[in-house]
Amino acid sequence: METGKNLQLINPATPGRDLAGYVASANSIAVLTPEQEKELANQYYYENNVDAARQLVLAHLRFVVHMAKSYSGYGLSQADLIQEGNVGLMKAVKRFNPEVGVRLVSFAVHWIKAEMHEYILRNWRIVKIATTKAQRKLFFNLRSSKKQLGWLNNEETEAVAEDLGVDAKVVRQMEGRMSAYDMSFDVEVDSEDDSGHKAPSYCLEDKGSDVAIKVENDEWKETTNSHLRLAISELDDRSQDILKSRWLSDDKLTLHDLAEKYGVSAERIRQLEKAAMDKIKIHMQA
Repeated sequence: METGKNLQLINPATPGRDLAGYVASANSIAVLTPEQEKELANQYYYENNVDAARQLVLAHLRFVVHMAKSYSGYGLSQADLIQEGNVGLMKAVKRFNPEVGVRLVSFAVHWIKAEMHEYILRNWRIVKIATTKAQRKLFFNLRSSKKQLGWLNNEETEAVAEDLGVDAKVVRQMEGRMSAYDMSFDVEVDSEDDSGHKAPSYCLEDKGSDVAIKVENDEWKETTNSHLRLAISELDDRSQDILKSRWLSDDKLTLHDLAEKYGVSAERIRQLEKAAMDKIKIHMQA
């Protein structure tokens, strides 16, 4: 049933600087009984009662906190993870159908994890470590495996690959990505000019400052443009007009426009255009 549900009015408490206080507040909210949860879910699903949805969200904040703790090994802010998980929780409440016959907490796991995973992948590295769905699954499964295995040897790599249903080469590639660390592009603020770490920017070549290369590129462009103008000038007037109207004019004409102009079929205009382009290509290669 479509109810036009909207959770934008829901504004549950969010973790700030006092994370401990937030966790204590979340844990102080009473857990709903199955009957209470069903009643609130019905009120929201069938009656669009936003306050009922808010109570469902608040009663499950402790569960989001619990899930966020399982991702503490990524070096990211627990408060931010909880906040992202709360977004997933609200999405779950919005989509929850009380007639399915499952508890909200079971339904919400997917949505909470999805938001936390997205946050981790966005912020764990400057360069995204996993972009496809398969890479994301491998990242989190391999991360979980490496907590117990440390660096993987060949036997362990094969075991993980078989367990996850991927090639061992893919596992090694992801392990290499996970073992890499971000490096500052600029020199550290407290570094002296002649000592310490040199930023990668110092090793990059600025080709725009090479006068010889700039002159060479300018001459190449001028020669190419000159040959192109000469090649076009050697075409008959109709072919020149077709190319200019199709490619060089600000107000480009279609094949049908030119067909009407010259009293021929659009296919004939296409043939003339192709013949003219072939002639230009031969001239440019000479």
